[in-house]
Order: sequence, then C-alpha cells, then structure tokens
Amino acid sequence: MTSETALRLAKDIASSTLASAADENDRLGRFSSEAIDALGAAGLLGMMLPADVGGASLGPRVLANVVTALSESDASVAMVFVMHTLAALTIAAAPRTPALEQVLREIAAGRHLSTLAFSEAGSRSHFWAPVSRAISLNGSGARISARKSFVTGAGHVHSYVTSALAPNGAGPTDSTLYLVDANSSGLTVSAPWDGLGLRANASSPVTLDGCVVTTDRRLTEDGMGFATMLNTVLPLFNVGQAAVSLGICRATVSATTRHLSSARFEHLGSATLGESLPNLRAQLATMQIETDGLAARLDDTLHHLESPDELTMLRVLEVKAAACETAIGVTALAMRTCGGAALSRQHGIERLFRDAQAGSVMAPTTDVLREFIGKALLGLPLF
Repeated sequence: MTSETALRLAKDIASSTLASAADENDRLGRFSSEAIDALGAAGLLGMMLPADVGGASLGPRVLANVVTALSESDASVAMVFVMHTLAALTIAAAPRTPALEQVLREIAAGRHLSTLAFSEAGSRSHFWAPVSRAISLNGSGARISARKSFVTGAGHVHSYVTSALAPNGAGPTDSTLYLVDANSSGLTVSAPWDGLGLRANASSPVTLDGCVVTTDRRLTEDGMGFATMLNTVLPLFNVGQAAVSLGICRATVSATTRHLSSARFEHLGSATLGESLPNLRAQLATMQIETDGLAARLDDTLHHLESPDELTMLRVLEVKAAACETAIGVTALAMRTCGGAALSRQHGIERLFRDAQAGSVMAPTTDVLREFIGKALLGLPLF
C-alpha cells in the first residue's frame, strides 16, 4: 500500500460509510463498528506496522492525512483510529514474542482493534503517571488493578495497551506497559460514555480488577513504560489530534460555505446570505485563514518528525495546543456566522462545535502543554 492509496481508501470510507451515519451515531452515542470493519478490510488498521507482520510501513505524514480525511466526516471514528494506531505501534515497538507477533498479524489483517488505556482517575490528565502498581507473579507475569479513565473504544476493542507502576518502581514515571486482552478476567467497562462531544467514540472508564498479564504480553522492561509513552506515543498522538482538529475545521468551513451559498433573503430579491452580508464573508474568510494556518503548522511539525532537530519536541508540543484552540475558534465562529441554523442538527455545525471541544481536555491538555512549552523555553526539565 502506498501513501496515495491509503489516503484514497480513507476518503472513500469517509464518504461511503462515515458521512451518512455520523449525525445519527452522534445522536445515539453509537460506536461505528461498520467504520472499523471498513478500515480493517482496506488494510488501514495496520498501515503503519512493519512489513514483516503484514503492515505497510507508512509514516506519520500518512497518518495525519488519513486522520484528517476521516475526521472531515466523523471525528469520533478518526479518534478511534488514532488511538488504535498508537496502540499498534506500541505493540510493534515491544520485544517480539509469539503472542505479540500474532496480535500484530491480526491487526495488519484488519481483525484486531486495540487502544491505549493510560489515564487514571487518580492522576487525571497526567497520563504518564499511573497510580496503579503491578504486582509481580514471580517471573510468570503481573497482576494489575487500576481505574482507567476515558478509554477510547472501551468495550469494542480486542485489547488494551495499559500502564502501571513497575512492581519495584520508586517514582511516578517508573512504569511498565502491558497488553491486556479485552476478555481478561477482572476487566470491565465501568460506565457508558455520554459526553458533550466525540459521542460515538465509546470513551468510557475501564476497571482492571486483578487482571493477570503473562510475561509474553509485557510491552516494555519494568520501569521503561514512560520512555515509550514519551518517545513513541506522545509525538504521534499530538499529530493525530491536530489532524482531527484540522479535519473538523475543514468540514466546518465547507458546511458554512454551503449555508451562506444556499440560505436566502427572499424579501431582498432572493440574494444569498453570502451575497448580501460582507461581515459573514469576512467571518468565513477568517475561518479559512485559520484552517490553512493550522494545515501549515501540522505540515511543519511533520517535517520536524521526518528530519528531527533541536526544535522537534517543541513543535510536537505546540501543534496539539494550537490545533485544538484553532478548532474551537473556527467552529465557534461558524456558529455565529450561521446563526440559528447552526444550532439545529441540520447542517452538522453544532456537532463539529461539540467535537472540537474534546481535544483541549484530552491528555496532555492544552494547559499542560503550555506548561511543557514554557519549561522547554526556559531550559527546565519537563517532568
């Protein structure tokens, strides 16, 4: 699979499967199994995995392009795809065991959906600092009890990439990552997801009550989970979330343009709103400028990931913070530009507005990212 093929397939799925169902799935808070089936059948669930397990070995830029295309139709599905892809890459980065290789091959074949389960009720948005601690089972594995919060795809995935403090870990970053099977005894989805935005991504709390994970499903050495979170997960999560925000912005500009081009003042000779009101044209222009600016920022971040230098981590931290604020601003301006029509579900703008809010509070939150950026500029340690 080439990068061009991956993007074409994503656009086809977005138009044929996601677009027609997004509003109803949002209204019902319904997880789109149809979308996941389509992504799996197209080979996109394993597109970033190495070729030796059946993947396409595609890179961050393709991830951003595919996620943007999906989120233009349904940001909930795009977010599920992001979390699955990050989980898959975390599994692929682990020392290879027969059990993990089988999971990777199932992912590449489109038959296995995974997700990240890092954040906990006790440490909240500080996802890198689990408060749960794994209990060693004398070399045969570990037992984990934890309350994981806001787990995307909860109850619909086949596995969870889960963090816990290492059995002998001394500090909050001395964590270990494990792959926990969704059918593990003691694993339950604690509550249904009924949120303001991203209502169709099943982002529910998950409880692990004495779940046993065998050694061949440990993804990092004890105490090395934090390094994987920081080096493997964080950069691509920030890029993925920024791509979701970009897709939301592009969909919002398109929906606003359609409304201004079709709604009319019949008492003024049936002129459209866009023809009649220069202030609305100016607001639409502002939305487009902000959207194009976000696209340029995301492109710059991808360039830094492809050719790392001393600015790469700063760009990674900046891109999510800027993207989430841009999406909130663009969708809020669309609500004002389209007026009462935007408050209804008719144009999908209110869904885009609600979905845009989620990114800023997904860990690392915008406030946490600003703290990291400030520390980086001052030469202070981030953790």
